[in-house]
Amino acid sequence: MAGFSLADWWRLDEARERASADNPLAPVTDAQRRAGGPLLALAFGWGFLITGLLAGGALGAGVPLWGDLLWYSLLGNLINFAIGVAVGWIAYRTGCNSALIFRSVYGPAGAYVPVLMVALLTIGWQGIVVGATAQVWTQAPGTALYYALAIFAGLLYTGTTLFGVKGLEKVGIPSMVVLVGVGLYAIWLNVEKAGGLDGVQALSAERAAQSPLTGLQAINIVVGSWIVGAVVMAEYVRFARTAFVALAIPFIVLVIDQVFLHVIGALGAVVSGSPDFTAYMATLSGVAAIVGLIGMTLALWTTGDTNLYLPSVQTAALFRRPKRVTIVICGLLGSILGLGIYSYFLTWIDLLATIVPPIVGPVIAEYYLFRRAPRTLRDEGGGLNVAAIVALVGGAVIAAVNGKPGSPLDVALAPALLGLLASIAIYVVARALEVKVRRPAAA
Repeated sequence: MAGFSLADWWRLDEARERASADNPLAPVTDAQRRAGGPLLALAFGWGFLITGLLAGGALGAGVPLWGDLLWYSLLGNLINFAIGVAVGWIAYRTGCNSALIFRSVYGPAGAYVPVLMVALLTIGWQGIVVGATAQVWTQAPGTALYYALAIFAGLLYTGTTLFGVKGLEKVGIPSMVVLVGVGLYAIWLNVEKAGGLDGVQALSAERAAQSPLTGLQAINIVVGSWIVGAVVMAEYVRFARTAFVALAIPFIVLVIDQVFLHVIGALGAVVSGSPDFTAYMATLSGVAAIVGLIGMTLALWTTGDTNLYLPSVQTAALFRRPKRVTIVICGLLGSILGLGIYSYFLTWIDLLATIVPPIVGPVIAEYYLFRRAPRTLRDEGGGLNVAAIVALVGGAVIAAVNGKPGSPLDVALAPALLGLLASIAIYVVARALEVKVRRPAAA
C-alpha cells in the first residue's frame, strides 16, 4: 500500500475522467464511441443475465409454456424494447449517459431524485445477483459458506467492473459463445428429460394449474425483470457509432436474450418443479452439472459486472467523483445486500415495475415533444423541474394503487406501462401549463 493516498483516490481529476474510455462526466466524443461488434457482444452478455432465467422460472410455474408463456414473454419484452429504444436513441444522438440526461430534464437539483432512485434499485438488483451466485454454489442459504461466497462474488464483480467498459467487453465476448452453447444444451436436456415436446407441454399445463398467473401478472414479471435495463439503456447505447447498432443493442438485450432465457428458465421450472433455477441446478449430475455450473457462473459474472456499472456511472456523474470511487461504494453496498435479499426476487421485480418506468416519462416527453429531438442536451430552466418530479410521483402512485382494494382506479394495464404512460401524460400537461404561465411573464 506504499504510496497510496486515500485523498488522491477520492479526489476527482476531471480531465482524466473525461479522457477515459467511460467518460461519466460529459457526452462521449466521436473518438470514445466504440466498434459495433464488441458492443453487440457486450449487449448479448449484458442481456444474458440470471434475471431472465429467474423470470422464466416464475412464468413457467404459472402459465403454460407453448402459447401463453411465449406470448406474454414477447409482449412484455417488446414493451421494454420500446422504452429502451426511446431512451437509447437520446443517448445515441447526444452521447449522454442517464445521469446527464436526467440532469438536463429534471434540472441540476432535481436530477438527484431519479439518479438516486435508479442507483438504489440497481444496487438492490446487484445484491440479488450476489445472493444468486452464493446460492448456485452452496444451495445452503444462511450458512457461513453461503455468506463467504456472497462476499467473494460481490468483491469479484466490484474488482472486474473497475476496468470499465473495456473490462465488460473482455468478460462479455467469450462468455457469449459459452452461454449460447450452455443455453441450447439446457433446452435439449430438459426436453429429453420430459419425454419430448408433448411431455413438456403436459408437464407445463400441470404445473401452471397449481398456481396460475393472470396475463397481467405474467407481463408484469417480464417487464419488471428488465425495465431498469430499458431505463438505463443510455449507459451502453451512448457508445454506438451507427443508428443500426444503437437500435440493435436494445433489441438484442431486451428481446432476443430475454425470450431465449425465459424458455430456458421455464423449461427448468417445468421439469424440476421449482421456479428457482438454482434448485433445478442442484438436481443435475455429471457433465450436465459441470456445464450448468460453468454457464451459470459466467452468466452471473456478466450480470454482476454490468449491473454494477450502471449505478456507478450515474452516481459518478451526479456527485462528481471518480468512477473508481462510486464502483467500490456501490459494489460494497450490493455485496452487503446480497447476504439476504435474494429471496425477495419477485417482490423486487414488482417494485421495479411500479416505480421505475415513471422516471423516464418526463425524459421521453421532454426530448421528443418539447425539444424536438436535439443532437445536444443542456440544462434548461432552474435547478429543479417541478413538472418532472410531479410526473414521476404521479405516475408511480397511479401504478401502485391501480386495481388495489378500495382504489377507484382499475385499468387493465401492467403497472409498468400504466405508470410510464401516466407520467408522460402528467408531464405533458404540467409542462404545457408551465410554458403558458411563463409566456405572459416574459412579455
